[in-house]
Amino acid sequence: MAAREQDEVDRIVDAWLRERPDLDFTPMQVLSRVDRLSHHLDRARKSAFSRSSLPSWEFDVLAALRRAGDPYQLSPKALLTQTLVASGTMTNRIDRLVERGFVERTPDPADGRGILVRMTPKGLTRVDAAITRLVDAEHDILSAIGASDQAKLAGLLRKLTVGFDSRSRLGAVDPVDQSPSAGETR
Repeated sequence: MAAREQDEVDRIVDAWLRERPDLDFTPMQVLSRVDRLSHHLDRARKSAFSRSSLPSWEFDVLAALRRAGDPYQLSPKALLTQTLVASGTMTNRIDRLVERGFVERTPDPADGRGILVRMTPKGLTRVDAAITRLVDAEHDILSAIGASDQAKLAGLLRKLTVGFDSRSRLGAVDPVDQSPSAGETR
């Protein structure tokens, strides 16, 4: 029988098992790999976004507008909800996106005092290029496992994230770092 291929996490866990055989390192075998994959994904995201000349925060706002569908507009409050940033931060982000010609402010016909943030054709072109590059990079990251295993992995990870996501929507604090859960994924 062929020896199992080892990764860096195997080597780390093996060393800990020698030093602390009294502990169960099963969580480390899973979560250290998730953490390492997160670093690879972060680099892939930064590369995809930089090739589209977008910082990740610009992508997050434009992606929220793109997912809203034609006419690609949302209220600032809806953008806050989707990107999990403070009101002042969102105002600054919208201002900068307006300056770059990616979005425009339009009156909200349903609220005479409100505004909507609408993506411009230039913003649409930019976010579509970035998401295409990101999806290609993510396919590369997952290319070592087949579609069936990807579906199983997605299901298992979903089981872990459902609880965190529901607490985040409720504004709960993450018990690990005691700060609000953050992060739009796309």
